[in-house]
Amino acid sequence: MFYISLSAQSIREIRDSVGFCWSSNEMDSFISWLEKNQISDNSFESENLFVAISPHDDYLYAGRIYYQVYKIIKAKEIIIFGVTHGTVRKAINDPQNILILDEFDFWKGPYGNVKVSDLRNEIKSKLDTGFYEVNNLAHSLEHSIEALIPFLQHYNREIKITPVMVTRMPFDRMDSIAVKLSEVILNYANEKNLKPGKDLFILISNDANHYGEDFNNYPYGLDESAHKAATYEDKRIAHKFNGEISTEKISDISNELWTETEAKEIYPLWCGRYPIVLGLLTSTHLAKKLGKDISGKLFCYSDTFTEKVLSFKETKMGMTAPFSLRHWVGFLSAGFYLR
Repeated sequence: MFYISLSAQSIREIRDSVGFCWSSNEMDSFISWLEKNQISDNSFESENLFVAISPHDDYLYAGRIYYQVYKIIKAKEIIIFGVTHGTVRKAINDPQNILILDEFDFWKGPYGNVKVSDLRNEIKSKLDTGFYEVNNLAHSLEHSIEALIPFLQHYNREIKITPVMVTRMPFDRMDSIAVKLSEVILNYANEKNLKPGKDLFILISNDANHYGEDFNNYPYGLDESAHKAATYEDKRIAHKFNGEISTEKISDISNELWTETEAKEIYPLWCGRYPIVLGLLTSTHLAKKLGKDISGKLFCYSDTFTEKVLSFKETKMGMTAPFSLRHWVGFLSAGFYLR
């Protein structure tokens, strides 16, 4: 196990001050705007909701997709499975086959500091040390976990988080980690008298296809028909989140998203392709230990070219990347229920 620490810091500072909202008043206004400008009239049940997939793109692009998830999360302890983006991998020598934990006591939020759950230390003490490393630098550079905090904290000021970055690894190893991790989580929940779903929740951070010249990813071209074809593929894969979630279905999803499986010629570039698989495997194994199944529901899908910039005016937020037919990113929200 390899430790890297940042001079005994106890508060994880904000990484992206442009794309996300770090003012409590502005976040309140943004939620009010989203309530009046929802992407869909559909309402999704919160009862038995245990896991969700959330975007982490700029709020002025993806805000309406975030909103569908967070307004129905009631839990006070949140496990967040985040991405290890390419820029972060480069800075930390591209670790693979492991989870990355932090050692901060708090993370910054718009309504005050967010406490890190005791579950993190349980994971460190109970999980095989070959399954993870502790690296504050990685968590300081990565934005896919902090993106979820303002929405979470808006609805519950007392939340605690367990931040977990996921690296690339083979499916079998990921499943082995998920089995052990589900045991640690369930034992912690039992010790703390936390009910999965009601008190303890799993969030998976993901943006879907990153399409265009800047990503060297444009197999269908760069016009409107290409956008239609690529978003169709995103939606086709996203619909696999509907219905019962089994290890076999999760393996199928990994074949759709992981280029190393070589199951097809064209792959969409989903940055959350590893957190999705680990998060679903972990929750499925945990559900089995409870004598239950996991059933999924796709809430909504969109992309930066379709959404463009939201017309929310009371903001200091901006965009960290452009949108066009030559550069766009997909995103979705989905919920998974204990049945």
